[in-house]
Amino acid sequence: MKFKKNITCVDCKLKCDIYKAILESGADFSCVNPLHVFYDRHEYICKQGSSVTHAIYLVEGSATLFIEGLNNRNISLYIMRPHSYIGLLSFFETPYYSYSVKALEDSHICMVDLDCIKKLYIENHNFLLKLNQAFGKSVSSILSKIITLNQKNIRGRIADSLLYLSKLYENDTFRMLLSRKELGELSAISEENAVRLLGEFRREGIINVEGKKITILDKKLLEKISEVG
Repeated sequence: MKFKKNITCVDCKLKCDIYKAILESGADFSCVNPLHVFYDRHEYICKQGSSVTHAIYLVEGSATLFIEGLNNRNISLYIMRPHSYIGLLSFFETPYYSYSVKALEDSHICMVDLDCIKKLYIENHNFLLKLNQAFGKSVSSILSKIITLNQKNIRGRIADSLLYLSKLYENDTFRMLLSRKELGELSAISEENAVRLLGEFRREGIINVEGKKITILDKKLLEKISEVG
């Protein structure tokens, strides 16, 4: 983890929703007090049970949000890519994170004063809408995960995860940033079952696996397995 304090909102090339909201409201940029942090792969960005002190914005990289269970049995709810709010579900809810977020690759985040975000949320209509849209997307992802866990068998779950990753990366061929264990956590199955099912799908001609690279060869069949699994 590396910190960089000398990047102000004015200097930052991103010009995110927070910057636009401050510009629209005529507020002082000093209230943001941004802190840029660079994480290595697999480093925790926030930990379940730790205090919520800042709003966190993903500038570069990707991260997974997951619930830490007993005996290291975690359930991954969804994956975040730029430009996403990390920990949005905890901004206004509780003083503690009810989940953990971990970098899937080298990632760059911006930490912003939480009181400043709350003030902008109340005072700026456009910013309120943007945060509500992001919040709605997070809730939708969690509801979809609940349906998958409740209604699908393990073949359906792994098919659902592969389709999710294909949609996330906007390509039927993608580099798997998740380990096999993390793919199992995304599908709520064991690492052993994740490895076995990838092998089954490969032998059935549904996917091709070359190390970290996965190619979906028969998307219609994969969608059918996800639907009825």
